Amino acid sequence: MQAIKCVVVGDGAVGKTCLLISYTTNAFPGEYIPTVFDYYSANVMVDSKPVNLGLWDTAGQEDYDRLRPLSYPQTDVFLICFSLVSPASYDNVRTKVNSVKYLECSALTQCCLKTVFDEAIRAVLCPQPTKVKKKPCSLL
Repeated sequence: MQAIKCVVVGDGAVGKTCLLISYTTNAFPGEYIPTVFDYYSANVMVDSKPVNLGLWDTAGQEDYDRLRPLSYPQTDVFLICFSLVSPASYDNVRTKVNSVKYLECSALTQCCLKTVFDEAIRAVLCPQPTKVKKKPCSLL
C-alpha cells in the first residue's frame, strides 16, 4: 500500500479541521477549536489502488507561521484551503501558489469532499508534467 503525506494549509477558521474530520469520520464537528497541529489517517482506494493517506492539519493563525513549515518535509501534496465567505483568506493564498487544480467542496454537506481527496491522491500517483516558464536571459 502506498503511503501519501498530505498537508492541509490555509488561514485560521477556514475549515481545515472540519474538512479532515468530515472526510475521515463522516461527521461534522460541532464547535470551533483552533488547531496547532493534528494528524489523521485514512486507508482508501483510488483507481483500484490502495493508499494510506496521512493528513496533517496545520494551524492557520499567524502566530504559528514559524512552526507550520516543520510539517512540510516529505510532503507529497498540499491542500490549500480558503473560505468562500472570507475573501481575505483567498487573497492570502492566491499569490503564493502555482496550483495543479482548483476544486470546491463542503465539509458540512460533504458535497465533492471525496473528490478533493481523490484528486489530491491522483496528483501524486499520476503527476502531470509541469510547464517550464522560459525567462529571458539577463546580463549583469
